[in-house]
Amino acid sequence: MLTSDRITTKKVQSTVLNESDLVLRSQQGDSESFRLLYQSYHQRARSTLYQLCGSFMLDDLVQEVFLRAWKGLPKLRNPKYFSTWFYRICWNVATDYRRKIARNASKSQSPKDLEAIAGESMASPLHETSDLMRLHYEDVVKRGLEHLSLPHRVVLVLHDLEDIPQQEVAQILEIPIGTVKSRLHHARRTLKKFLQQQGISI
Repeated sequence: MLTSDRITTKKVQSTVLNESDLVLRSQQGDSESFRLLYQSYHQRARSTLYQLCGSFMLDDLVQEVFLRAWKGLPKLRNPKYFSTWFYRICWNVATDYRRKIARNASKSQSPKDLEAIAGESMASPLHETSDLMRLHYEDVVKRGLEHLSLPHRVVLVLHDLEDIPQQEVAQILEIPIGTVKSRLHHARRTLKKFLQQQGISI
């Protein structure tokens, strides 16, 4: 049985480990290290998936991301690329979800109905966050994002809202950086036009 001193020491050691160490330990089956990674990436996953898929089934989608991450960790060759790899999982989960919505929809549902399901508006903020983060969840921004195609939306979400560098966005989506730049330009222009129509200047 672990003594209280040993438990305290273990907790202290866990807090000073860098991300690569946590990934390596998680790959070896250390659930405590994976829990710390979960704490670090949970809100990022929620934010990204919310912007791409809406609030409908959000908890299940986040759970699916971390389940895939846990199962796939042994295949991750370089721990320093965990962030890129993790966001790629988020993108794959979002893509699979939206395809499933479209595939399973009944013929009586119109495209507008499907978008309402896949991008259901959220009545209140998901969590207590900073003023800047709460701005991401404003309904008008959410509706603006829904005017974008999914490929354009994901580039804008990852780069402008999640603050991921363009080069890493290209790696996450496995597309050329030139494509990232062009999609980002188009997405920003479209979103800006929508917000201006709503009386919001950016």
